[in-house]
Amino acid sequence: MSLLTQISKFFSKQQSDQILGIALQQESFSACLMPKSQGSTANEQLELPHSSFQHNPVVLSDFANAISAMHADKSLSGQCHLVLNALQTQIVQVDKPSVPNEEIVSALKWQIKDLVSIPPDNMVLDYFDSPLLSGGKEKINVVCAPLNELKMLVSAINQTDAEVTSIVTEEFAFANLLPVQNEACLLVCQQPNEEITLLIVKQGQLYFHRRLRGFSKIAKKSEDELAMTMIDGLALEIQRSTDYFERQLKQAPIKEIRVLLPMESESFFARKLAENTHVPVTLLALPEAYQQQREYAAAIGATLVETRLAEKEQLQAQELIHAS
Repeated sequence: MSLLTQISKFFSKQQSDQILGIALQQESFSACLMPKSQGSTANEQLELPHSSFQHNPVVLSDFANAISAMHADKSLSGQCHLVLNALQTQIVQVDKPSVPNEEIVSALKWQIKDLVSIPPDNMVLDYFDSPLLSGGKEKINVVCAPLNELKMLVSAINQTDAEVTSIVTEEFAFANLLPVQNEACLLVCQQPNEEITLLIVKQGQLYFHRRLRGFSKIAKKSEDELAMTMIDGLALEIQRSTDYFERQLKQAPIKEIRVLLPMESESFFARKLAENTHVPVTLLALPEAYQQQREYAAAIGATLVETRLAEKEQLQAQELIHAS
């Protein structure tokens, strides 16, 4: 799922041997620049020297100007994968239109116009399928963003030595950090000073996503504060999410929870969460060379889109072989 498929590129450049991930937050953005290898796995792609990471403040949400300023200070180059923040996108679930596939996007723009705050003439959207609910009603998740804002962002990046090749939401960037596997995994994830997002991913597909509120300052809480209030509240939200996954989507129970919270007490948080949920909780492992760059996880995840697509195709091929 990439919103870039719905907007035109402003420039055409030669293929680069570098990958650039940019993850936008509400008052800042993170960038990671790394060499691109020919490896097919996440570790092969990312465990390389000469990578760089940078975090930049943004004034009045002027991301285009902040990106241009960063390029002037430190050249940006390569194939850029951009992650939009939660305020820049809106996600709604609707019935899948009964039209040919090539007409779905056009039909959705008018189907969701009363459900989102973006007017149809300034809307760019894409969608991804939802697992079937009990009763078999086919639904899809529609992701939309303001076209004028995306144009400014893409133009600012493409005027550097980089070129935007994909635009995704936080949910997909974080989901890319999980290897494609048959077992479902619930991921508790967060960008610095942003709200926590809950994801359930199975076979590389996003089965469930929910943006929580009230957790943006969790990194500043003491261990006592975490144990007394924050973890109990999050455990309740996790229970509601797993109930939906198991009862409404008729899926097997979640057997593992992984945590990616960029804060010093992350390990303590995971241990206490395991006590509340009675499900094994572990820290999500980033590629080995980047375990200390957890605050850049969304930017790193955005660069893994091609790797995960290859893994999904490999898993599907294996299933076909077993079925035959």
